Amino acid sequence: MSDIAAKPDHGYLFDVASEQHGYFTVDQARHCGFGWRALLHHSKSGRFISIRRGLYRLRDYPSSPHDEVAASWLAVGKDHAVVSHESALDLLNLSDMIPNSVHLTVPRSRRGLIPPVGATVHTTTEPLRPDEMMTVDGIRISSAARSIVDAAEGGSGPEQIEMAVAQALNRGLATVGELRRAVSTRGARVRQLIEPTLARTVASEPPILASPRDTV
Repeated sequence: MSDIAAKPDHGYLFDVASEQHGYFTVDQARHCGFGWRALLHHSKSGRFISIRRGLYRLRDYPSSPHDEVAASWLAVGKDHAVVSHESALDLLNLSDMIPNSVHLTVPRSRRGLIPPVGATVHTTTEPLRPDEMMTVDGIRISSAARSIVDAAEGGSGPEQIEMAVAQALNRGLATVGELRRAVSTRGARVRQLIEPTLARTVASEPPILASPRDTV
């Protein structure tokens, strides 16, 4: 049995779009019963806004600060891409960086895709592990530890990386062990940026006192 709606289902489409900041793709619309004629009709009437090829937005859906990020993520492919680098740090509020582009990471097999305007696409030979991904505001992003080392490797300023490390540790978004494992796969510059902050954090932790039972 097909999972494509027999006729346009606006409620179904709204449910899909509401999980994506009001955006939806042509394929998602098709599964909600909207063929190209219906899409064209509602685009001309203004009910749907054409964002870029293959991507639309509900006109009356409330805007949010992350609309541009969500649009770029969906345009590249939500099943393949994650928001990463400085853009992920921004969504996590882990630094004062204002990304000049929406950074996205995709598998190397998709390296030929054309990035949306305002987006930068990075490729990776190793798919991100489940523990290297998380969801923020409905958008799939790289984890704090992965985002920090990616941003460091990508050339982000030392003071911003130090701030991101300190805040991630303080807020429990990453552990020293997670960051050190992430750093171990990168080059010398990344280690030099991140390891000093980790060392200071470990040195500042209070010692674990032995319990009376341990001293008997």
